[in-house]
Amino acid sequence: MENSKLNRINELAALAKLRALTEEELAERDALRKEYIAEWRLGAIQVLENTWVVGPDGKKRKLQKKGEKT
Repeated sequence: MENSKLNRINELAALAKLRALTEEELAERDALRKEYIAEWRLGAIQVLENTWVVGPDGKKRKLQKKGEKT
C-alpha cells in the first residue's frame, strides 16, 4: 500500500479522536481500511505458501492448507 494512503488512514484516525467524521470521511476511511486489510492478507498468504516445515526426521515439506492431504 502506498505511503500516502497509510498516512491518510492515520490522519482520519486522529481526526476521529477530535471530532465526528463526516459521511464522506467515514466512507473513505472504510475503503482505505478494506484495501489495507486485503493487501495484508495477500502478503500473509504469500509468506505461508513459501513456508517449509522440517519434521523430526529432518525431511522438509511444504506447509499445507488446513484440510489438505499430502
